[in-house]
Amino acid sequence: MDPNALPVAVDAMGGDNAPSEIIKGAELALEAGIPVLLVGQPDALTGISDIPTKFASEVIGMGEDPASAVRKKKDSSLVRSAEAVRDGHAIAMVSAGNTGATMASALLKIGRIRGVSRPAIAAPIPVLGRTKPNILLDSGANAECNPEWLVQFAEMGAVYARDRFSTSKPKIGLLSIGEEPGKGSSLAKEAFKLLRDQDWQKRCSGEFVGNVEGRDLMNPDIDVIVTDGFTGNVALKTLEGTAKSIVSSLLDAFSSTPEAAEGAKLLAPALLPLYERLDPESVGGAILLGIKGVAIVSHGSSGPKAIFNAISIAHELSTDKHVQHLEEVIRR
Repeated sequence: MDPNALPVAVDAMGGDNAPSEIIKGAELALEAGIPVLLVGQPDALTGISDIPTKFASEVIGMGEDPASAVRKKKDSSLVRSAEAVRDGHAIAMVSAGNTGATMASALLKIGRIRGVSRPAIAAPIPVLGRTKPNILLDSGANAECNPEWLVQFAEMGAVYARDRFSTSKPKIGLLSIGEEPGKGSSLAKEAFKLLRDQDWQKRCSGEFVGNVEGRDLMNPDIDVIVTDGFTGNVALKTLEGTAKSIVSSLLDAFSSTPEAAEGAKLLAPALLPLYERLDPESVGGAILLGIKGVAIVSHGSSGPKAIFNAISIAHELSTDKHVQHLEEVIRR
């Protein structure tokens, strides 16, 4: 069977809006010509005839301990989705459920690329004035890291930037508290020394540009930003919260008076593209880099649009042989 014809396995039970909104997202993907396999409890998938389904009797909750849940709930929709990729029944997997459990399922069932020390979550950060986002990794998979892992994150991030966004020579920055080489934690200082080495940059066709600060997360002169998972997750959630607050404040201002509402109508055509760029639903999710397959981690509050985008990204990366490209770089 042609691997490109394989479906994307979608955890129908994962997320705050499961299963209804997840199913709607899968239907959008099917309408776009992307094959999908919905994995979930029989009651949730009853009556679905146009999308192939795979039944699973258990669900891993958002608040459950990831490692324990994956070990105990072997017939969960999340575990079964990962097994579908492992067994060659699906080309990739998507879940808006428990992030830690998604990572644990992918690691245990799909496996890690040989030579990868730790997989990392790579999240796209919107860049105003540019269609391509920046990539932030690790965004939450590894709270504690050593310097060598950050170099590998940089390599994987560069390959992802090339494959997903056609960036020929990605510029890579190390997130720190100052641009000077001597700034930052002991981890940042040691990682900086290793990142200056030319060998890894040649392997992945990337370019290390030095330290970058929090204000550079949306800088168009950077393509990939590397940090540990704790710092990356805090930075990502800070950006998300800030963007949400700004949008909410603007909406309140636009509805404050009749005059403001009229002005909002005039501004709407110019503001809508900006809103679209900042809307998490437009992104779809973050990819778990370093495993022997494509796994997309979507936001827990994902709606149909986000799930559709996640499925689209998963299918695109799988058919473009992204994992093979990662393996080639790591092996060198």
